[in-house]
Amino acid sequence: MDEDNYKDAYRSYNQRRCVFEKAINARRCRCELSKRFNLADREGVTCLDDTGNQYCKEILGLLRQNASFALQMTKVPGPLPHAKEMKVQVGGMLGMQKLLQPGLAGNEDVHNIDGLNRLALEKYGRLENLPFTEIVQTIVSFKGRQRKRDRDKPRR
Repeated sequence: MDEDNYKDAYRSYNQRRCVFEKAINARRCRCELSKRFNLADREGVTCLDDTGNQYCKEILGLLRQNASFALQMTKVPGPLPHAKEMKVQVGGMLGMQKLLQPGLAGNEDVHNIDGLNRLALEKYGRLENLPFTEIVQTIVSFKGRQRKRDRDKPRR
């Protein structure tokens, strides 16, 4: 299947794409509203709820916007390069989990993205009221998967 055909098939099959698909496919985040599917030899993630999907779009946009300086970018018009997007998605959700569920602060994985969004709305009224300075600290300190050659280098 060529790439254009794949993208067309993906869009027709996945009407409500999960905006945290990269973090979920990397097995770093989970969400009770997500559902995995396979198309050709690839894995995708769809969202089962329109309202939850809107919250995720909003929080991801806020995370990108608030982390732009920390990521050394002047503005973030949309999706970032893969490594920076992973920092924002996983680091951002870990920061929210640390803030909203202190008992899970040491975890390396996020248990429920939608649950975090709803807790944030319950506690702060609106997603933009979150203390992003605290969340951005976790984004900055997040280390993604290292390349094999970086892992295999001898330590000094």
